[in-house]
Amino acid sequence: MEDTKNCASVIDEIVTRAATAAAVFNELNQRQTDAITRAVYMAAFDARVRLAKMAVEESGIGRWEDKVIKNVVASQLVYEQIRDLPTVGVVSRDVRLGITEIAQPLGPIVAIIPCTNPTSTVIFKILIALKTRNPIIIRPHPRTVNCSIEAARVCYEAALEAGAPDDCVQWRGDHSLEETSALMANRKVALVLATGGGALVHAAYSSGTPAIGVGSGNVPVLIERTADLAFTVDQILASKLFDNGTVCASEQALVVEKAVAEPFAAELRGKGGYFLNARETEQVGSFVFDAQKRVMNAACVGKSAEYVAQQAGINIPAGTRLLIAPLSEVSSNQPLSSEVLCPVIAYYVEPDFKNAIKRCIDLNYHGGVGHTASIFSNNEERIREFSMLLNAGRILVNMPSSQGGVGGIYNTLPTSFTLGCGSGGHNITTDNITAHHLLNIQRVTSHA
Repeated sequence: MEDTKNCASVIDEIVTRAATAAAVFNELNQRQTDAITRAVYMAAFDARVRLAKMAVEESGIGRWEDKVIKNVVASQLVYEQIRDLPTVGVVSRDVRLGITEIAQPLGPIVAIIPCTNPTSTVIFKILIALKTRNPIIIRPHPRTVNCSIEAARVCYEAALEAGAPDDCVQWRGDHSLEETSALMANRKVALVLATGGGALVHAAYSSGTPAIGVGSGNVPVLIERTADLAFTVDQILASKLFDNGTVCASEQALVVEKAVAEPFAAELRGKGGYFLNARETEQVGSFVFDAQKRVMNAACVGKSAEYVAQQAGINIPAGTRLLIAPLSEVSSNQPLSSEVLCPVIAYYVEPDFKNAIKRCIDLNYHGGVGHTASIFSNNEERIREFSMLLNAGRILVNMPSSQGGVGGIYNTLPTSFTLGCGSGGHNITTDNITAHHLLNIQRVTSHA
């Protein structure tokens, strides 16, 4: 009982400081807010390499070189996207309708951080929070407490130097479930911005506090017969191998029309793909998926193909970059038909486009509803049909799904490390979450 009281007291103190910061933040104008945002971006960008190395050293997940790129995306690309966004006072006037819109901050935000992107997600969430004058409390993942806190510290010190209020950025290293629940449920918290596993996102939605969470991804990729196969393989490898497959929008299953299956497989083999046989598929599936808990094995996340093969007890050729598992069904009986955040991918060959779409829909509903789907094709009619039938917030055409889903590089989607999945994924929106989602908009209307 005493521990519970202490926990509640600590949480209330943190959130009270954030609420005080919110009151001060509310007095700042657009110029002051923009100066703070720019200072935070520059500090985070300057620390991009150091933070990336810290993340890999602490977590053992992914590649530090790729995490540098993630930190660049989270700092520079996000800043460039939100830099000119009006977030203070009057943001629009419609003379014809007689409506004036005024932007107001939400208040203290609790940000849940995943271990796969422990520094880039911190940078991203702090930038969009401070741009909208919302104090933010960072809640790191237990595996990556130190690097997430360091990223928060870098941003906070830069914000203070630029005139931000004290306690506009806070963090808590204690990762007990009790404290996380108490933090999310505190009545002074305005919003929970949750990025992480399904259980955590569910807890955020159940906290009684408004929440923006994201669903899981199980991204199907349809390779239609008109696709440029060499180009397609290059794009898929650029995505699935990036940071050893830790992006939630990364490809999870290749669904290939039979007419191009043989040359496509040859392209994959020629660029480091290794096709598993039935026994090897079972061994890899047993390692990457926890059958009892029916979830991905955390020990495989962000590991290389070589590491996964070694742990699964199989021998692979030197230079193998991607493990490819030919499958015939989508179900819990086939663990590799589920989301796997490492360089392992399911492979289906379908007789025609109609059956390929059906397979993609099956995959979509097997743990990835509302998230992302991908197609490689040069047939506009078939691209349109695919887009109409898949339940995904992001339909990516002829591009790597990791980088395409995050936005800002291959397309003009808002750059984000929190990808909404809509009602299908039990989320409030299908948007790539960004600064405008963190504003209350008041509408002043005059008599017509």
